Amino acid sequence: MSGGESALDLAARRLEQAVHVLEQRLAQRLKTAGDAVGGLFDQDRANLASQLDEARARERELETAGAEASAALGRAIVEIRAALNGSAPPHSSTEH
Repeated sequence: MSGGESALDLAARRLEQAVHVLEQRLAQRLKTAGDAVGGLFDQDRANLASQLDEARARERELETAGAEASAALGRAIVEIRAALNGSAPPHSSTEH
């Protein structure tokens, strides 16, 4: 200890050095953890994008099936009305 430096000053300086070392180690660990988490986020993002693409494809399939079902229901309604009225249903060009 030098003449102008008290034990308290020396302890404060040692504490500041220890805090500085601790902050550096903490920053390194946070960076390491952040890199690992970033990779997980990228993987999750890719999985979610894939699931979204699949869901959109399924949505298109369901829309097509719904349109086909609606058209078939419309044809069935026409045929039922014609049968109830005792007349032949009009033939459309879309029948098989």
